Amino acid sequence: MVDVVTLIRDRIKTAESRQKSYADVRRRPLAFEIRDHVFVQIAPLKGVVRFGKKGKLSPCFIGPFEILDRIGERAYRVALPSDFNRVYNVFNVSMLCKYVPNQTHVLHHKPLDLLPNLSYHERPIHILDRKVKVLRNKETGILKVLWSNHVIEEATWEPEEEMKQSYPDLFTP
Repeated sequence: MVDVVTLIRDRIKTAESRQKSYADVRRRPLAFEIRDHVFVQIAPLKGVVRFGKKGKLSPCFIGPFEILDRIGERAYRVALPSDFNRVYNVFNVSMLCKYVPNQTHVLHHKPLDLLPNLSYHERPIHILDRKVKVLRNKETGILKVLWSNHVIEEATWEPEEEMKQSYPDLFTP
């Protein structure tokens, strides 16, 4: 019985070691210097339940902003503009992306109404397309919706009934 327990422990340690080695290879250390410029990750939230699941659009980055200070090993204080006064200016390194300056970059800073948790609410702007999705014995209307702060390529398909309930003003002529 003791031999079986020892054998199981050895196999578990071997498996843990193998998994750790896979993770270590893929992990890249992120470190920034003071006065570097970075993008900050934000997450747009939608008030729509997509096909029975509450969803978000893909995270995006805003900036670039200058790093003012390093706090600990993995946190940085970032110089945010005054319209982000409700947002705490210390970020984990996982929420930052390095900005590589290029003279041809033209960056437009659109003002966003950010919440303190670095999210903002999405609103539908326009319906681009409509289809009827045929399931086994049911037909469901779906709409291709363009959301605020996103380009046409990021438009999403949403259930028509849920959009009518959540955003009735979108359907008034």
